[in-house]
Amino acid sequence: MITWGISANSHDASLAVFNHQPWNQGSMELLYASHSERYSGVKNDPHLNDKLIQYGRQWGEPDEIIWYEKPFVKTLRQIKAGQGLKYFFKNNIRSYLRRYDLSVPVRFVSHHFAHGAAGYYSSPFDKACVVVIDSIGEFETLTIWNARENKLKKQYTQSYPHSVGLWYSAFTQRIGLKPQEDEYILMGMAAYGDPMRFYKDIMDEFIDIVDADNSPRIKIKHNLHRGCLWWRPDLNSPQDLMDIAAAVQAIYEQILQTISGWARRQSPSGNLVLMGGCALNCAANSVIYKDWDNVWIMPNPGDSGNAVGAVLGYYETKINWPGPYLGHNIEGEYPVEEVLQELLTNGICGVANGRAEFGPRALGHRSLLADPRGEDIKDRVNNIKKRQLFRPFAPACLAEDTDKYFNGPTGPYMQYVSNCTDPGLPAITHGDGTSRVQTVSKYESQGFRKLLERWKEETGCSVLLNTSLNIKGKPIVNTEQDANDFAKYYGVKVCTAAVKT
Repeated sequence: MITWGISANSHDASLAVFNHQPWNQGSMELLYASHSERYSGVKNDPHLNDKLIQYGRQWGEPDEIIWYEKPFVKTLRQIKAGQGLKYFFKNNIRSYLRRYDLSVPVRFVSHHFAHGAAGYYSSPFDKACVVVIDSIGEFETLTIWNARENKLKKQYTQSYPHSVGLWYSAFTQRIGLKPQEDEYILMGMAAYGDPMRFYKDIMDEFIDIVDADNSPRIKIKHNLHRGCLWWRPDLNSPQDLMDIAAAVQAIYEQILQTISGWARRQSPSGNLVLMGGCALNCAANSVIYKDWDNVWIMPNPGDSGNAVGAVLGYYETKINWPGPYLGHNIEGEYPVEEVLQELLTNGICGVANGRAEFGPRALGHRSLLADPRGEDIKDRVNNIKKRQLFRPFAPACLAEDTDKYFNGPTGPYMQYVSNCTDPGLPAITHGDGTSRVQTVSKYESQGFRKLLERWKEETGCSVLLNTSLNIKGKPIVNTEQDANDFAKYYGVKVCTAAVKT
């Protein structure tokens, strides 16, 4: 039986294809998962794409579709938010799917349940506390679940308009960035600001935190669905914006500590599953990491990951997580030696090979790689990527050598920040001395792993700078043609497959 999970019609549409036998527990296999944007070329494309659907059909025609939220409940919330009935017809999902010649039965699960299910059912844990934090689902903005024996039981919920995610997005817009997209840039800016300058002002105006025995209540004093551009419009200098970002990040870390602390007191397992768009805040993730015995964050914890969570949650089925390389396939052997020689000669090289990453971060299959040791490398890569100078670059490191360079939490999906202890890696060290580390073990991408091993053999260094291979304003490249377009646009060599001799 082929089951499709779909997250769409809001932002960052995605498709997941499963093969399973509902009568046979544990038979679920994730065959394919990808973002619509990778095929349309439209960043955070909210709509399904014909090429995405076509590629998904290569794995089999769907017998059913599981949708990532409940549209009727969502419509009620939109009415409450003052958006009227303009979304009523947009939320007619069966009609929407017929545009793509998808007329099979459709099942629905709730938004936050899909988040929690994506995390728990892909995790290595039988028992866990599951925390979901995002801008908004149907009504829910924060949920905490007790997970055991393949069941998710809700322990706590917080609803619209009290949304930490909406608050963080509102301030993303306030400092001149795009809400629901550029939150990671605010996180990067925070390292260059003074968190205390506006901390009290923002707390007094916006936030009320109550850490009680029966709840971690986070009250937002304004409905921020339409942002907070009205707040202190006089603060517009670059340093003002850095200081605002620093305060917002510090407050969010405090909020997450409160939520995590309450959840930890309720959870005897010591295992945390963290999901929702807010789980992409790797600086905050690192703050609470030490409070738990084990932490799992599925590499695509935002809404697009709900295409996976909808199916797993509907069938309450654990899977053996296959890793993040689930998307479009560029065939051919990973071009280890060609990339290596380009890095040794010019210091920078792109690579696009194998199946694309499912999630917002390039993890070696659609990556721009560089020598992290050069003083000029950060400027060179920033010039290629046309990025703000304050934004950090992430390192990929052989897992067994991580402790030689970094002190703090690390993992295979760039979900935490760790202190960089090696002064000889300026290109991957952020302004606050941290790095968002990707560990590459023998269980991860074999091609990328081999490249790092060969890089170490040639240079003695186990680390490469790893950033996404994308043209500014566009999604991460998907196909071989996309990779060629990047190479032509920026004049950077991109290797897609090993040259046969």
